[in-house]
Amino acid sequence: MYDFCVIGAGIVGVAVAREILHRQPGSSLLVVDKADALAAHQTGHNSGVIHSGIYYGPGSLKAELSRRGAEMTTGFALDHGVAVDVRGKLLVATDDAELARMRALHERSEANGLDVEVLDAVELRRREPAITGVGALFVPTTGIVDYRRITEVMADQVRSAGGEIRLGTAVTAIAESAAGVTVSGPSGSWSARRLVVCAGLQADRLARMAGIRTEFQIIPFRGEYYELPASRSELVHHLIYPIPDPALPFLGVHLSPTIEGGLTVGPNAVLGMAREGYRKFSVDRRDVWEYLRFPGFYRVVRAHLRTGVGELRDSLLKSGYLARCRKYCPELTIDDLLPRESGIRAQAVLRDGTLVHDFLIERTPRSLHVLNAPSPAATAALPIAETVARRLLAEC
Repeated sequence: MYDFCVIGAGIVGVAVAREILHRQPGSSLLVVDKADALAAHQTGHNSGVIHSGIYYGPGSLKAELSRRGAEMTTGFALDHGVAVDVRGKLLVATDDAELARMRALHERSEANGLDVEVLDAVELRRREPAITGVGALFVPTTGIVDYRRITEVMADQVRSAGGEIRLGTAVTAIAESAAGVTVSGPSGSWSARRLVVCAGLQADRLARMAGIRTEFQIIPFRGEYYELPASRSELVHHLIYPIPDPALPFLGVHLSPTIEGGLTVGPNAVLGMAREGYRKFSVDRRDVWEYLRFPGFYRVVRAHLRTGVGELRDSLLKSGYLARCRKYCPELTIDDLLPRESGIRAQAVLRDGTLVHDFLIERTPRSLHVLNAPSPAATAALPIAETVARRLLAEC
């Protein structure tokens, strides 16, 4: 029997394993994941942004852990030779309505203890000549990094501390008893005294396997990206974001320099037809059938029908996608939008149609489940791991 088992080898799962072994050196620990590679899903399909925590409600886990996570992620990368670039982000308002939302966002940033600078249109243009707006917020702590590489380095630390990582190992059953937790799959069964589940896109299914009564379901949203030609990679220096709609958990289509030297545009947020289908028009019948049977899905559709139709239209028509970018970067052309692999956000939705905005963590006597950890979970992975390990080990 292992002392600990962690299901999920994305950045959160591997960070949790690393933290447990740091706090309990010499423990036996197993990490399993059905994918054949580390960071195969949300961790490896994002913008690579180190988020500051500006968007999130004061007092929320996201606000607290993102702020700490930005500092910890940058420090980890610097300490372990992982390329990182903290160049700052500009949130650009393009009209009076967005300017009002920008001011409200500035107030929130102050409540969250962030150092944010307010820019007028002239200063915005001076700093970024290709960007047009009536004002902007400058967030200096935003950076870029390769989260897949961060995960690989942490996985090496897990192995060096005596932990075991098994990839290509699916889980089909979880049984908890007073003595421990037994996990089973096609490759066999194993037991652990404590279990942590960081399953991302499969979080609700693993929770049901463990007997947790879930009042939510994961609904996938595809985030489609484009990449600009190499000749346009110096178009902007900072990350360029629109002012987000506070009613939605998505941040809008943005320009993001990458740590490899490229420049991406995206993502949008289109209802996904497959939890792990990254190709356009990918369909998984089981995934679709599950959310069609879920009452919260229809409530989300009714509440956000206009937004959803717009997202779908702009997914199908590149000209619509381009129009979003041209609001703040008018010199972009349709030929600048080159294809890039999509990402998929695991969005937890309650039965009443509420989108779960904050990180969601629940526990049983011998297990702990990270049920909702979409963006900025990569940024916040290290402090999430501290939170999970502290709660898990409190009763050991």
